Amino acid sequence: MLRLRWWLGAIALLGVVVLVGVFVFVGDDAPGPIERPGPPGDGPLTVVSLGDSTLSGEGAGDYTAETNGLEGNWCHRSPHAAVHQIQLPGVTESVNFACSGAPSGQVGLGDVKQWTEPSQARRLGELTRTNRVAAVVVAVGANDDPHFSRLISECFTSWFMSENAPCSDRIKNDWQARIDAMVPKVTNALRDIRKVLGERGYDREDYELVLQSYAAPIGPNIPESLRNLNGCPFRMQDLRWVNEKGVTSLAAGLRTAASAAGARFLDLSRAGTGHEACSGGADPTSEWFTRFTVEWDYLRLVDRASHALQESFHPNASGHAQLARCLSEFLAGNDGSAACLEGDDGNLHAARSIAAE
Repeated sequence: MLRLRWWLGAIALLGVVVLVGVFVFVGDDAPGPIERPGPPGDGPLTVVSLGDSTLSGEGAGDYTAETNGLEGNWCHRSPHAAVHQIQLPGVTESVNFACSGAPSGQVGLGDVKQWTEPSQARRLGELTRTNRVAAVVVAVGANDDPHFSRLISECFTSWFMSENAPCSDRIKNDWQARIDAMVPKVTNALRDIRKVLGERGYDREDYELVLQSYAAPIGPNIPESLRNLNGCPFRMQDLRWVNEKGVTSLAAGLRTAASAAGARFLDLSRAGTGHEACSGGADPTSEWFTRFTVEWDYLRLVDRASHALQESFHPNASGHAQLARCLSEFLAGNDGSAACLEGDDGNLHAARSIAAE
């Protein structure tokens, strides 16, 4: 059952209505106002996403015009983003504030901007004027000290410059230190979200706050024929480190941040296993992540050339649909943490049993 408390409140409210009917017939005193259960306000119940490209929809395509380079906004929000596919009882609307490349400072309160956009937490606060926020899903931290996207770029360069040492040889030296530096920043962003909703009259029981981690977009067991610019130009050694150490250590740090802020945690570190970019070989339909992608037309335009590769190695539309399935299950339950793993049916599910491994 959905952990959100207004369902219990609805049952209690029904009992109040019955009692009011009795009082009409046996007493003269009119009943006082009845407090509405759940999040305050009168708007529709809404699920909201905050964070970076993992939730904005980068890689899923069909980006909204205002976030596809208009006046410098490259947040790349897609109608296929996971938040728009989450299904929860009573929730009728979804809002996506996530922005590609966003750091914790832009998700929380403060003056940090990402692609011209201000604080996501502030926008969440403004949304409560018209909507009742039932759940907030957050993906953030990779663009802080870990610079996960830069890691992927460095590994690409390492493959291209074959005489260089594997990128993982350099990255692993201070990887844990970077994660440790990230944790308090993510914690502060989550606390800012709590603060904003608290100022709007929300109790913690009125909504769900979920922090998710990151999946490895490329696996080490890709066909050799695609280990090039036609698909996934990376060294096997580097991809093995990303899968076995990179995303798992990042998930551990994010779990710590979620716990410090009293948020629920969803581990995605193994969510893409078997469905990474290039894993399908000649048939990419089973893949949940984009391969090396180039917008060739952008290379002829000064203001777009630097974004020609932006979609590469992000969840595609199928990946977002799978993530939404897992998020829906997790939000509907009571567990403080879980892991998104593929089930026997070939789809992602929120698995409780190994979430803490």
